[in-house]
Amino acid sequence: MRRGLGKVSFPFLFVLMMQLSCVAVAEQDDAFDWIAVTLDNDLFVGNDNGYTNGFYVTALDLSDNKGYVPANDFWVWPLLWTLGDSEVEGAVNVYSIGQTLLSPSDITIEVPAENELPYAGLLTFSNTYLTANVNTADRISTTIGIIGPWALGEETQKTVHKAIGADEPQGWDTQLENELVFQFHRSRAWRQLHFNDGRTDIITAASIEAGTISSSVEGMIALRFGQELERSFPTTLLSSSRLSNPVAANQGWFFYLGLNTGYLFNRIFTNGNTFRNSRSIPYDKEYLGASAGLTLAYQNWAFTMAFSDSNIIANSRDDEALENLTRFGTFTIAWRI
Repeated sequence: MRRGLGKVSFPFLFVLMMQLSCVAVAEQDDAFDWIAVTLDNDLFVGNDNGYTNGFYVTALDLSDNKGYVPANDFWVWPLLWTLGDSEVEGAVNVYSIGQTLLSPSDITIEVPAENELPYAGLLTFSNTYLTANVNTADRISTTIGIIGPWALGEETQKTVHKAIGADEPQGWDTQLENELVFQFHRSRAWRQLHFNDGRTDIITAASIEAGTISSSVEGMIALRFGQELERSFPTTLLSSSRLSNPVAANQGWFFYLGLNTGYLFNRIFTNGNTFRNSRSIPYDKEYLGASAGLTLAYQNWAFTMAFSDSNIIANSRDDEALENLTRFGTFTIAWRI
């Protein structure tokens, strides 16, 4: 039996309070410099299906011009050995809590077609450590979370849809089952070229991630134009992430265009639950993606608007089903505390 919409406000508020607790902790800890709130949605690219919504709260501890370099925390220790022993000029320590919602293209159907994306809610906690030198930057990340009813995706979507007068989703009884999930991420970026008096540069990057959330290998190239590029190039490693904001600098701005290609070994949103039978859909393992974004930072504020399509060569019926998962827009506001 379905629960009434009037009974779902408490779980939704629980999720919201859990995310806002990241803000409260950061404001009480002198180590954190910035707080960022990120919202991404396929509505930002003219659609409102598939990848429905993501909401993330992030606390960042950044190096400063007085020689302070934040230390890493124990969450990323499994990957710390990959950074080596070389000294770094700067670093960023990032904590993020977020909720990601996924639904099929028609939420008015109680039992979606088998070739549709499954309903899924994902709650995650992530710690990222980013280090930088003159022309290279490294990122290590650990993410843990829960997918399934315990992630409260149904309660969140129904509450929000009621508040805005949208259709009530009918198919959450078919969502992915409860499962603890994790992911490890390792990547490196190189500032290959800079010209036009330093106002233009080209960044390349390579990454590998492994876990039950997803596993992949990827290469990326980005062209950027703007100010303070020599200080902000390490944040290129964050631009593909839904978990943190690419804060450019204390002041400055840049626009970027990027291409990425890779191979997916698994992705829980399409493969379904790892250790039990669940809904899943086929997909191409190889992919080619594109992204574009604008970041503006001034004194104690930073704003980012970006668009991403990680499957720009979709040409089959199955790929069309994935379109709403792989294409979305994101908006972030960050402030110094």
